Amino acid sequence: MDLLEGKDGPRVMEVNSSPGLEGIEQATGIDVAGAIIELIEEEVLFPEIDIRQRLTLQSGYSVLEVPIDDQSELCGKTIKDTGLRDRDVVVMAIHRGSVSIPNPKGSREILSGDTLLCFGKTLHLKSLAPRKRKPGRERPSRATKPPSLLAGDAPVSTVTTPKPGNDDRG
Repeated sequence: MDLLEGKDGPRVMEVNSSPGLEGIEQATGIDVAGAIIELIEEEVLFPEIDIRQRLTLQSGYSVLEVPIDDQSELCGKTIKDTGLRDRDVVVMAIHRGSVSIPNPKGSREILSGDTLLCFGKTLHLKSLAPRKRKPGRERPSRATKPPSLLAGDAPVSTVTTPKPGNDDRG
């Protein structure tokens, strides 16, 4: 392959099979020079782009990866049944372990452990994002408050079990 430096970067001037490739071409039946040209053509037609940057050019829209656990409102539902499309959110891909499912159909079930690659209105995507709690800023929910602190309940005494090694027994 002959390359020359041009004002826009390297330019392919000529692609020839070298004598060392003849054996490979005969054994595989592949035209190596032709394959190189096809690869270069694909690179020109489909350059590598930052898809996240390209999709967020529209104001108010963004891309988000949504991890799914068994507590997620989406877990166990099909994409269609989640109503995401009605909220202007598109699931572009599902990452399931080492498998990627691009452009999943509406009948595809969302499972715990999946990661959804979604595009849509930023406002709706924010509601799907997992909540990150800052240390020391957690607010207890009604379910995590001790029973004695729930409104309308009679006070209940709490029994504390000593940690091993921290008891008063000598």
